Amino acid sequence: MKSIFWDTNLFIYLLQDSPKFGQAIEELRRRMLRRNDRLYTSAMTVGEVLVKPLATGNTELADRYRKLFSGPHLTVAPFDFKAAEAYANIRQDRHVHPADAIQLACAEAAQADLFITNDDRLSQKNIPGVSFFITSLSRAPI
Repeated sequence: MKSIFWDTNLFIYLLQDSPKFGQAIEELRRRMLRRNDRLYTSAMTVGEVLVKPLATGNTELADRYRKLFSGPHLTVAPFDFKAAEAYANIRQDRHVHPADAIQLACAEAAQADLFITNDDRLSQKNIPGVSFFITSLSRAPI
């Protein structure tokens, strides 16, 4: 079993049924479930995903999203003191955007083994201060 952290973009593709990436995300999740991997994301992801349904007044959809993120097969990592320390280390590389650094810091604090994003720029960086492997959706080794 591995601890795998998904970046926000993967959840957006999944929840909005992306024609380009939705199927790949669903297959990735099925593989993770078969392997008994643990799925993580950050509280920031929850906020980002809730923007659209709240902006449009779609409370039913917002409630469905909240239910997903509070389910037993997903852990939402907080931006706590441990994550703040990791953030400070990661942000020493000024080429890492603050939002990306928050995600990476939450993954570090959660002791993730793997961070999956669909941001090619981020997936190709070697970032001091992270102890996990960062990869893109297309190259995820699971």
